[in-house]
Amino acid sequence: MDLDCNKASSTKGPKNKADSDRRLQVELALNQEQIDACFRLRYRVFVEELGAKIDCALPLGLESDHFDDYCHHMLVRDLDSGEAVACTRILTDTQAQVAGGYYSAREFDLSRLKGVEGRVMEIGRTCVDPAYRNGATIGCLWSGLAQFMENNRFMYLMGCASISLEDGGIQANLIMDQLRDRHLTPESLRVDSLRALPRMEHDTALLALEVRMPPLLKAYLRLGAQIGGEPFWDKDFKTADVFIWLARSNLQRRYVRHFIQRKQDGVLDSVKPRQAA
Repeated sequence: MDLDCNKASSTKGPKNKADSDRRLQVELALNQEQIDACFRLRYRVFVEELGAKIDCALPLGLESDHFDDYCHHMLVRDLDSGEAVACTRILTDTQAQVAGGYYSAREFDLSRLKGVEGRVMEIGRTCVDPAYRNGATIGCLWSGLAQFMENNRFMYLMGCASISLEDGGIQANLIMDQLRDRHLTPESLRVDSLRALPRMEHDTALLALEVRMPPLLKAYLRLGAQIGGEPFWDKDFKTADVFIWLARSNLQRRYVRHFIQRKQDGVLDSVKPRQAA
């Protein structure tokens, strides 16, 4: 699946000319070279930037785990440099059975979701190169995910959105205050964190701080995603992980129009997506 995001993206234009000159394409990895490009980007973001602890047995410069062998890997490529600048992985419902379950089940009790009717896919390890953290790049990645959902008839998408704990959890607690008020799933779709993030008492100084929502979490919410409850405290990755649940029927119309309906109008006729297992 190759999708030219310069034609199909509906996001607002980048903030500067350097961003606007970039030519981006979202694609599914079809060979080990493309998969390793995702692993290298993940290493730079999660290990070098965020200080995550990973399996020392892995080759230096790559970040990977047990689930990767069962996933589709999606990346955004800068067509001029050839570099992978964003990536995510997709674990389908059928492949999750082979892998021994979803990754999210390591962080949350998913038992309430077992009765959901319709196909479910999980995304994870989503990251963006620091130089490309803008609406255009994230929109390009989501165009590929939206088309993957549509082509393979997935009804729901789930995953985790991470909030850095480098400030000791201050922003994570402030962000959660907003999310609880506006974005919780119905009680029937709640999940329980297997290691809850400690809550902070909000004094006057904390309440005066600006809430800085991570770009990826903000993108999920704009798409119509909800959160399943309290975050998981990921000590290895030094993050608070928020469980994300998105029904395809809740995708905002502007994303459906630009990422899916434009395919019907002939803009994406040359795209041949890889089918999900």
